[in-house]
Amino acid sequence: MTDWTDGYITEIDYTHGYYQELNPLRIRLLFLNLGLAFPETASVCELGFGQGLSANIHAAAQANGQLWATDFNPSQVSFAQSLAAASGANAQLFDQSFSDFCRRDDLPDFDYIGLHGIWSWISNENRAVIVDFIRRKLKVGGVLYLSYNALPGWAAFAPIRHLITEYSEIMSAKGQGVTPRIDAALAFTEKLLATNPLYARANPQVNERVKKLAEQNRNYLAHEYFNCDWEPMHFATIANWLMPAKLNYACSAHYLDHVSAMNLTADQQAFLQEIPDVLFRETARDFMVNQQFRRDYWIKGARRINSIEQIEGLRNMRVILMLHRADVSLKAAGALGECTMDIGVYHPVLDVLADHTPKTLAQIELAVKDKGVSFAQVVQAILVLTGTGQIAAVQDESVIAQSKAHTDKLNTHLITLARGRGDIGYLASPVTGSGVAVGRFQQLFLLARIQGHQQPAEWAQFAWQVLAAQNAKLVKEGKTLETAEENYQQLLTEATVFTEKQLHILIALQIAS
Repeated sequence: MTDWTDGYITEIDYTHGYYQELNPLRIRLLFLNLGLAFPETASVCELGFGQGLSANIHAAAQANGQLWATDFNPSQVSFAQSLAAASGANAQLFDQSFSDFCRRDDLPDFDYIGLHGIWSWISNENRAVIVDFIRRKLKVGGVLYLSYNALPGWAAFAPIRHLITEYSEIMSAKGQGVTPRIDAALAFTEKLLATNPLYARANPQVNERVKKLAEQNRNYLAHEYFNCDWEPMHFATIANWLMPAKLNYACSAHYLDHVSAMNLTADQQAFLQEIPDVLFRETARDFMVNQQFRRDYWIKGARRINSIEQIEGLRNMRVILMLHRADVSLKAAGALGECTMDIGVYHPVLDVLADHTPKTLAQIELAVKDKGVSFAQVVQAILVLTGTGQIAAVQDESVIAQSKAHTDKLNTHLITLARGRGDIGYLASPVTGSGVAVGRFQQLFLLARIQGHQQPAEWAQFAWQVLAAQNAKLVKEGKTLETAEENYQQLLTEATVFTEKQLHILIALQIAS
């Protein structure tokens, strides 16, 4: 009998995460900054969509296009299809293997194909199927997004992954579920490292990484570490895999990688500039930053645009501030550690965006001109703030209007689910075409508003009634709040902050009204 799982963990569901890199709209700013032509993303494909939250948010919030996607786990696909049914968006979601899906004869050609958290955890046979699919179905000028565990960053820790999976396979009692096997494997590994083996002395960072593993979500660990196939790769190996699909490397999909000063010393930057081959330059850079996880864009037929097209495209880009102005952080982490942004540049830019009204980069440029901020500085500030999730690109008004009916339906469905679960922390914005982080309590406050409750005290009371019916209690500073009054007062505090800092932003993003 054929094992439909193909060695992949299926007895425990994947997390309900949202992955912004899968958003095809993120291509535009990066490509314009690099002077590259970018495709319109009317037809999108996602391979291995997990719970389908990202796929459904993008299908609903970018309703001018069509999305086709597959994930072979039927329980996850069932949930994803329920979201698609709720939104009514043009999302075709299947529970087929890569082999079956990629050989369908009814698929369109795609502008954009995305794989997040898939490549490193599948067999070479499946990788070959995917590369052939990209060769046949990605349009000329189309973009592939691909993320994967990378070398050399994984070189020191790969033996630990081997150890915990071997322990789980050989030493765990038969019939144990995945979670007990993971717990036992981690406990064994910690005991082994406590003996101070030479391996740990040669790789001193391993002990701390194992401790962090023990703190992580078991659903995530199961899919990250315990699949049959698991192979981190060098960048050059990926390039060789993708060669038959005629793809050119475009750039990192991680915005902060594009700010060299945050990741490379001056000597390292100078060294890389002396390497003429683009692909080999990436290999050398990976050693400099000890790259552990890559997120990359590849193009089928890269085409450069002229400087006029580039500047006009950048100036016409619209962006919106995603946080309350007072909550914006001017710190960002790169390979060299935490960096602090120049307040002389960033404060004027943020002040222009503080009203949460979409602005073009041209409007920002004009508004900060008398502050001595150049257009190049505006562009870099927007790149960094987008990379830290504090700013997002804005869609055309016609697309926003077309998408809103779908995002309204999807968001209503999601906040209704929040009555009984707290593991879906995102809602869809038609303004940005993306997911926006909104916690469970805040979703319950939105549901209370929909049901006619107008004041924060009413929202807090509504949320507490929902939670109390499930014998749920809040935790504050590590301590469980025991009484109804304590829980209500904490929810009232949350609702007050929500009113002061978040609600008007969600209204600007057309998530709330």
